[in-house]
Amino acid sequence: MTTQSTLAEILPDLVGSSFISCQAEWGEITCEVEAKDIVEVCVKLRDAHETRFDILVDLCAVDYADYGKEGGNPWKGHRYAVVYHLLSLEHNCRLRLRAGLEDGNSLAIPSIIDVWPSADWSEREAFDLFGIIFVGHPDLRRLLTDYGFIGHPFRKDFPLSGKVEMRYDENQGRVIYQPVTVEPRTLVPRTIRKDIFSNSLRSKGTENNGA
Repeated sequence: MTTQSTLAEILPDLVGSSFISCQAEWGEITCEVEAKDIVEVCVKLRDAHETRFDILVDLCAVDYADYGKEGGNPWKGHRYAVVYHLLSLEHNCRLRLRAGLEDGNSLAIPSIIDVWPSADWSEREAFDLFGIIFVGHPDLRRLLTDYGFIGHPFRKDFPLSGKVEMRYDENQGRVIYQPVTVEPRTLVPRTIRKDIFSNSLRSKGTENNGA
């Protein structure tokens, strides 16, 4: 039986030339591979006796823009990545598989829907929210936003107020799109009233003295 401790050792040979790196932290294994070879890698991880990752638990995308800058260690890899969370029932172990995408206007990676059909809606969600194109997906269209929506909301450079808004136009008798009319504003932080806070402390002090 393959354990988490031995998984990191066998992955480089199993994945082959597609292998980039492997990290074992906090009891979790993260393996980074070439995006262009993702289908071949997933088939190996699913079918190999040492791994048998027969379940795709989740598929999501990540935008690493500004990641790590606050801690003084900015992210140096690709800005975007697709992350696959795999589970092997036979070996009772998990794997996080990550594929970085080349920066550019068109972000593309092969679809793994033929390996795990459960990737269907997850790939559509990543396409909708991040603009990542999954080549070979049979029905790649928006899942959460409207068909006429402009942009991809989960990109970190997407404006907080959006780019367009929709409303019903009585003259045209239909829903129309127009530029956003909401003015950007800074949210006011929560304020704690000093008088209420002081009264609360005095009440607690009275109860403690009585006890």
